[in-house]
Formats: sequence, C-alpha cells, structure tokens
Amino acid sequence: MDLNYIIRTKKFKTKKSLGQNFLVDSNVIDFIAKSTSSFDEILEIGPGIGFVTEKLLEKTKKVVAVEIDKEAIKELKKNLSSYDNLCLIEQDILKTNICSLPFEKEKIKVIANIPYYITSPILAHLLGEIDEETNPNRNKIEEIILMVQLEVAKRICADKNSKNKEYGQLSILCQMFCDCEIIKIVPKNCFSPVPKVDSALVRFRVNEKPKVKITRLLKRTVSAIFNQRRKNIKNSLQNAGFLGVVEALEKIDIPKTLRGENLSIEDIQKLSAALEEYN
Repeated sequence: MDLNYIIRTKKFKTKKSLGQNFLVDSNVIDFIAKSTSSFDEILEIGPGIGFVTEKLLEKTKKVVAVEIDKEAIKELKKNLSSYDNLCLIEQDILKTNICSLPFEKEKIKVIANIPYYITSPILAHLLGEIDEETNPNRNKIEEIILMVQLEVAKRICADKNSKNKEYGQLSILCQMFCDCEIIKIVPKNCFSPVPKVDSALVRFRVNEKPKVKITRLLKRTVSAIFNQRRKNIKNSLQNAGFLGVVEALEKIDIPKTLRGENLSIEDIQKLSAALEEYN
C-alpha cells in the first residue's frame, strides 16, 4: 500500500454510482505499467484520478484516457498537467468509437480498471458480439489488460473442464477472439475504498481471426444452451425454438443428454452449423 496514494484518494469524493475503487498499491501499479513497456500508444479506460495513468505516461509515447467523471477529469488535468503525451477525453467508453480516437499506430493496447458492473458491456464493446467475424474496435486492439472481479476473471478464462459453473457465454465471447489468462490476483485491500471482493488482472491477446468459423446461428446457439444451463442440450435448444435438434446432435455425434457447459467452443460451432440445415 502506498500512503501517498491513499491520502490523495481520501481527498477525492468517490462515487458509488460509478463503482469507483482506486488502485493504491504501488507494486500492482508498477506491474501494470511494466506490462505495457513494449507499446507506444495506450488507451486507458477509467483512469480515475490518475495513479496508473502517471506510470503509463512515464513509460510510453502516448496515453489516450477516456473518463466519464467530470470531477476525475479535473483531478487528472491538475495532477498530470506536466505531461504532453496525455490526451484526456471526457466520454462514456460505451459510446466511444475506438477507431476515432487520436492514435497514430494501427494497433493499440488497452488498460482498464472499470466499474465491475459494466464489465460484460465493455468487453462486448471492445471485442464485438459472438457472431461478429470482424469488428472495428477489435481490429484496432492488439492486447487488453483488464482489472475485474476475481470470480469474473475465472469465468473469462474458464473452459468446459472448469469447476463451479464458471464456463459460460462470457467465456465464449472472450475466447472466441482472444487468448485469455489471469496474470495477477489483486487482493481487495489494494484499493481505496476497499471493495467487498478480490480482483484479478486478465490479459487478452486479440487474435487476427476468430477461434472458429462464425456461423449464422452461433450466437443464438450459445444463448440457448447457457441460458438454461441446468437443462440438457436437447431441451435447452428445443425450448429456445430450434427445429431438428435431435437430428443435428446425432449428425455431429453429441449426446443429447449433455449440458452446454460440457461443450467446447469448437463443439458449439459444429452444433450451430448442423442446426442451420433445419432452421
């Protein structure tokens, strides 16, 4: 814990409505900064009052920081006025076209310590939807380092062999387009105010192409089998209005008694392709 960071945080009125919990552990901040050393241009989402931002500015040529809180913007301007490689944008990241931001490089890295309640919408905004073979925002990004709740981090990185029902739609969305890994677990006392749960840093390395071929019914298939995850695949798909479910499962040799959480991304893609014949 860094006393200077804690004192600066205490002077700022954090807003629960924006999910503001500022990272105040200098070791974790340094870890994030070091992980960006190979990049010239960085998009920082939710810089808050600039503890991570300051370290990034010391190690990279340009940081574009998108922040929605007017008071935080004032603090950033006051505390980081000496840096000429910072571009501050007061805007909602969910309404921001990443390609319109003032970057010169073809590819950028994204750093984000965001309100946890909008983790899924932000990931969908950065990566696109499950059935989008190409997406302008995703095409602009080479790598993302994202601070999320530890339980969400486990869901992002889960596969069909994971325990405790961690594998689901979020896993599919992220791994369809990225190689994902937890790179650091961050205890809750590394933040101020202290949140109720531990966090983790997840690295997303964005691939040039989706992991599997995008099919017409892929997104609908994923939704169906995970929205009713306690049911077997046959019942989940039939309840979602799919036709020819038994025939499609037999065609690709998937037992109808399995649950969606037992299928890999490749299995789900084969299933969605098989269902196209009947739907």
